[in-house]
Amino acid sequence: MKAEVTSAMAQIKFSTMMKEKQLLSFELFPPKTDKGMENLPVTIEHLCEFRPEYISCTYGAGGANVGRNMDVCKMIQNAGTIPVTHFTCIGNTREGIRDQLKMYLDHGIDHMLALRGDLPFGWTGTGGDFKYATDLVAFVRKEFGDKFEIAVGGSPEGHIASRSFETDIAVLKQKQDNGADYVMTQLCWDMEQFKRWLDAIRKAGVTLPVDVGVMPILDEAATINMALSRNACVMPRELCKIISKNWIFPNPFEKDPFDVAAEQKRADFKKAGMEYTIRQIDEYRALGVNGIHLYVLNKWKDVTEIINESGIRTIV
Repeated sequence: MKAEVTSAMAQIKFSTMMKEKQLLSFELFPPKTDKGMENLPVTIEHLCEFRPEYISCTYGAGGANVGRNMDVCKMIQNAGTIPVTHFTCIGNTREGIRDQLKMYLDHGIDHMLALRGDLPFGWTGTGGDFKYATDLVAFVRKEFGDKFEIAVGGSPEGHIASRSFETDIAVLKQKQDNGADYVMTQLCWDMEQFKRWLDAIRKAGVTLPVDVGVMPILDEAATINMALSRNACVMPRELCKIISKNWIFPNPFEKDPFDVAAEQKRADFKKAGMEYTIRQIDEYRALGVNGIHLYVLNKWKDVTEIINESGIRTIV
């Protein structure tokens, strides 16, 4: 029965649905261990209780984890919802991209997020045939027509590799012109900046629906790492206050801190961080964004609490 539902749902266009209602979706990553893969169906089952329109799955550089990515996409299908596979330029040739995407289509996976991808440590370029996501979008459209619905990344604070904020918006417009269907944003904790970006892309002629990526704030070290290691994200004063009030000495990255209150601080940070996340979801919903895309971090219990407290989707 679930396979029949998945097949019937495969032709749904999220870009069309977003014009009618605000969607809810989740992001997972393929676990590195066999035990993690064994546990993942339970996580997906709990997430599906909230009837998400789709669940996306990340993708390793050059298809490093393409096998596990495909396995996760199949788990999502088996649970009765639609998988969206991430797909990057890193280490990918034209032939490799063509063959991999044909494989996805053969398995009924026809939704993708087209990305340049984060450069692996030490790399100065993508190491593949395409330098940018704009090239990937154009290639997929040329090779496959409308067989894939294509989401593209959007950076409310500007991509860290972009020459300027204005350049980044121009690139987003180019993705639209090359055939993208909707935008899935990078994490952004600065709501005022998000509003400026949304206004700016609309003025630049970007009409694509915007599905907002929301990174739950659960762990102090992980929050700092996510903000600074790849994304150069601004942490607003309210978020900085949460970090400062619960600072673990000598630092949150220390495996064995000498701070005797470390465990209590971790718990207090998580509680305050979840409240911050819920307030941010409230603001995004009030802005009328087209979708909320929650990064699950493969932890269904925390996301369940956030959804229940925010009231964004109730179980019926």
